[in-house]
Amino acid sequence: MPEFGQDTPLGRAGQPAELAPAYVFLASPEASYVSGAIVPVTGGKGL
Repeated sequence: MPEFGQDTPLGRAGQPAELAPAYVFLASPEASYVSGAIVPVTGGKGL
């Protein structure tokens, strides 16, 4: 798995601490008005 994530513009895989805020936001009351949003957590790589 040493190559995992190296094909992203950031050159590495995301860390849990970097991804968690997106999940926490979507689970929070502040996201109650968010509908059908896509939060790309891709390290800069296009979808």
